[in-house]
Amino acid sequence: MSESDEAPASSAPSALRDNRRGRWLLFAALVLIAAAIAALWLDTRNTARELRTEVAKRIGDTEASQQATRLALKDVQESLRETQAKTTLLESRLAESQTQQAALEALYRDLAPSRDEWALTEIEQVLVLASQQLHLAGNVQSALAALQLADSKLQRLDRPQFAPLRKALARDMDRLKAVPFVDVQGLGLRLDQAIASVDTLPLALEERLPAPPAPAPPQNEASWRRFLRSVWQDLRQLVRIENLDRPEAPLLSPPQQFFLRENLKLRLLAARFDLLFRDQVNFRADLGAVGAWLKQYFDTHSPQVQSLQAQVKQMQATDMGAEVPDLARSLEAVRLLKLAREKPLR
Repeated sequence: MSESDEAPASSAPSALRDNRRGRWLLFAALVLIAAAIAALWLDTRNTARELRTEVAKRIGDTEASQQATRLALKDVQESLRETQAKTTLLESRLAESQTQQAALEALYRDLAPSRDEWALTEIEQVLVLASQQLHLAGNVQSALAALQLADSKLQRLDRPQFAPLRKALARDMDRLKAVPFVDVQGLGLRLDQAIASVDTLPLALEERLPAPPAPAPPQNEASWRRFLRSVWQDLRQLVRIENLDRPEAPLLSPPQQFFLRENLKLRLLAARFDLLFRDQVNFRADLGAVGAWLKQYFDTHSPQVQSLQAQVKQMQATDMGAEVPDLARSLEAVRLLKLAREKPLR
């Protein structure tokens, strides 16, 4: 064979080997690709499974949370319904309470007097008591204090409609201040002491003048002369001549003495009543009669009688002044105000 024939024959096996090697490489590449695809599919499948598991878990958690939320929402809704029911009940009770309160306030306004009415009623009572004090006891200072109290109460209220009443009170206070002060209580106590002392006053028929002092015996006098002098002094005591500075005292029996003392007490008691009524004429007349009886029937040398006579003269000189005014204007003013407030209610 020639060299040309041997060259093709040697190149054929090498080409066959190249083809085989190429097929194996292709197969290996295909296997690798298939393995890679399988691995990728397995990885994707596992990832999808995990994702589904995670999604399912999340969905389960979400459903559980939604269920808990639904339960909590249900509880909240029930609580809200209970709260609304309680609120409705409270609102209804509050409405009833407000209605009752309004009814009570209306009833109170209809039945209870206002502050001004209370004040007018109180002032009227004070004026009535002060008027009684003036008429029964002649107590000017107490009546003046009552009027000042009423005026201060009106001043605190500060109502223009009370101006006429305050003017009437001011006029009556000026009239009471013009009355001269008389210590009725002090004079009454002195009259009470005089009445209590009547039973112990000595009468004129019981008066005993002190005996004149005996002359002093001379010194170194004989005993028989001293004896005769003492006998003579004893004889002189048997007969006694007295010169009195007034007419002879009347003789009074025990019943007459009793009635004299009782009549003197009655005169003093009458003077006490005259003092309460500020009756100056009868007061001085009764005390004048007491002074006359003391001078006529009682021992004027007694310190007790002299003290009582001095007190009677001092009390008799008391000036009670003019007649005690009344409070008619103030009483009329307060009653007119009360009548004016009662008319709109009717």
